[in-house]
Amino acid sequence: MGIGVKAAISSCIAHLLAVVALILVLVWNIRFRGGLAWESHDKSLIFNLHPVLMLIGVIIIGGEAIMIYKSLPIKKPHKKLIHLIFHLSAIILGVIGIYATFKYHNESSIPNMYSLHSWLGIGVISLYAIQWIFGFLVFFFPGGSKGMRSKSLPWHVPYGIFVFALALVTASLGYLEKLTFLQMGDVSRFGSEAKLVNFTAIVTLLFGTFVIITTVCGDYTSA
Repeated sequence: MGIGVKAAISSCIAHLLAVVALILVLVWNIRFRGGLAWESHDKSLIFNLHPVLMLIGVIIIGGEAIMIYKSLPIKKPHKKLIHLIFHLSAIILGVIGIYATFKYHNESSIPNMYSLHSWLGIGVISLYAIQWIFGFLVFFFPGGSKGMRSKSLPWHVPYGIFVFALALVTASLGYLEKLTFLQMGDVSRFGSEAKLVNFTAIVTLLFGTFVIITTVCGDYTSA
């Protein structure tokens, strides 16, 4: 039930960075971008849901789900259940976040799926869903044999880290793409909003880095 000192320290740093990233993305989209809305005459408010939901879901909740096994000193069955629920929550928020982008584009007569960010985004959420379904069937219900779980775990863990790392890359491209569009308008390249977006991206990447550090602090020895 115990957790290593290194994992405990790195996970605490990750939790702190998650809070900072959440605050920054909310300040950006509420203070600078005007707020959040599912229905609005100002269609940009619909789009604002996308970075907020993707960060909270796929990045933060997804990252916390990955760290569960190393950051919570509780019994393994409880860790497994929390891990499963967190990942499912991340997928649901991710799907809603992606849908918000399609909704914004469709209501604003903007083409869909035209950028590398959008292509990678669909790829990430698809790989994420495949990973969750596989994990649910093999490790939770109906559950594979002990031998199957033992053979699957060495693949399940690095695959999950790969998908999470790909999500971080996709998020970084998203920050860059949005900021580039804004700077083509009335946002200064050296203004407060530009600095805030860049800083949010850096904090997001640092959070992901400490999630991965926490994950590799020790071995997953059983399934």
